[in-house]
Amino acid sequence: MRSTATLVLAASGVRPVRPTSTVSPSMPEPPGHGEVRFATFNAALTRSAAGALLAELAGPGGTQLRNVAEIVQRVRPDVLLVNEFDHDPDGLGPRLFQDRYLSVGHRGAEPIEYPYVYTAPVNTGVASGADLDGDGRVVTEPGCTGYAGDAFGFGLFPGQYGMVLFSRYPILTDRVRTFRTFRWADLPGALLPVRPDTGRPFYAEAALDVLRLSSKSHWDVPVDVGGRRPVHVLACHPTPPAFDGPERRNVLRNHDEIRFWVDYASPDAGHLYDDEGRRGGLAAGAAFVIAGDLNADPAAGDGHPKAVTQLLEHPGVRDVAPTSRGGLGPAAVDAGAAVPSGHLRADYVLPSAELPVGGSGVFWPAPDDPLFRLTGDHPFPSSDHRLVWVDVGRP
Repeated sequence: MRSTATLVLAASGVRPVRPTSTVSPSMPEPPGHGEVRFATFNAALTRSAAGALLAELAGPGGTQLRNVAEIVQRVRPDVLLVNEFDHDPDGLGPRLFQDRYLSVGHRGAEPIEYPYVYTAPVNTGVASGADLDGDGRVVTEPGCTGYAGDAFGFGLFPGQYGMVLFSRYPILTDRVRTFRTFRWADLPGALLPVRPDTGRPFYAEAALDVLRLSSKSHWDVPVDVGGRRPVHVLACHPTPPAFDGPERRNVLRNHDEIRFWVDYASPDAGHLYDDEGRRGGLAAGAAFVIAGDLNADPAAGDGHPKAVTQLLEHPGVRDVAPTSRGGLGPAAVDAGAAVPSGHLRADYVLPSAELPVGGSGVFWPAPDDPLFRLTGDHPFPSSDHRLVWVDVGRP
C-alpha cells in the first residue's frame, strides 16, 4: 500500500537509512507523448514580514530555497502552481526564484526554465476594516495577529501566503479570470457560521457586507499547451479548517472555498462573478485542471466531512489519487505497512473528467531513497507539504 498523504502534521521519527541505490525511485519518467505534467506544491516560501522573502531571494539564499528548487527540477512539471509564495506588487519574487534557483542546477539536477509566469494579489493580509475574528476590535495596523485575524485572509501583511503559476507553455493572460473580491454571502446556500450558544450569526451585518469568500484568491488561468484548446488551471488555496472557535468559521469557509469550483465547473454558475464583474463559470466543454493546497482530506482531519468530497465526486472531475512510498514513513520498505496517522491528503491536481491521464505521483522519497534529504522529517528541509503531479493528455 502506498500513501496519498501530502501533509505532515508533526515529526514522525523518520530517519534516513543507507540508500540501496544511487538512483532515486522518486524521480518520475518524463510525460508520455502528447502529455503535459501539471503539479502543485505548497513550498512554504512565506516569511513573517513584508519584503523578507525578496531579501532572501536576492541575497545569498538558503538551504530551503535550494531544496524547493531541486524538487521542482527533479519532477520537472510543465505547469506548476506554488502555494505560500509571498506576493510582491512588482512580481519580482518569482523572477528572482527563476533566475537564481530554478535556472541553476542543484546537486546534479538539471536547471528548468519557465518563460511564462502568472501571479496576482491575494486577500491574505489585506485589511478588511471590519471585526472578522469576533474579538470586538477592528485592527488595521499590519504586523500583529489581531490584524491578521481581521484581514480578508489571515496574514500579517498584504501578500503573505501568495500564489504563483509557473509554465513552460504560454499563459493566455488576456483571458485570465480572478475571483478575489467575490463575497462569501453571495454564494447561494453559503455555510455562514452562527454562534452555537445563541444561534445568531457570528458575523455582524457590516462584516458580511465586505467579507470575501477567498482567503487568498480563486484564479482561472488558461494555458495554451499546444492542443486544440487551452487547459484552464483553476488555482486556489483555501483557509485551513482550524484556528477558529465553536462557530467553526474556518471549517465552513474552507468548505465553501472548495465548493466555489464545484459551482464554477457546473452549468448553472450565473451567481458567480469575477473581479471584472463578468458572471458565469467555465464554458461548456472547457478542459481544466484544479490545482492547489485545498487543506481538506476526504477521510480525516478537522475539516467539514464533505469539503473535498463534493469536488472529488463531481461528475466533471477526475481523481487519480497520486501516491508515494515516502508517505509510509519508516515502514515504506514493509509492503504490509499502513499509512501513518498524522498524515493528511491536502494537495490536489484534479483534471477534468474527459482529459486522458498518464502517470501521477507525490514527490515523497522514502527513508532509503537518496533524495530523502529533500523532504526528511521535522524540521523539514523544504516544506511540510509535498509536490503532487499528474500527467494530462492535451485536449
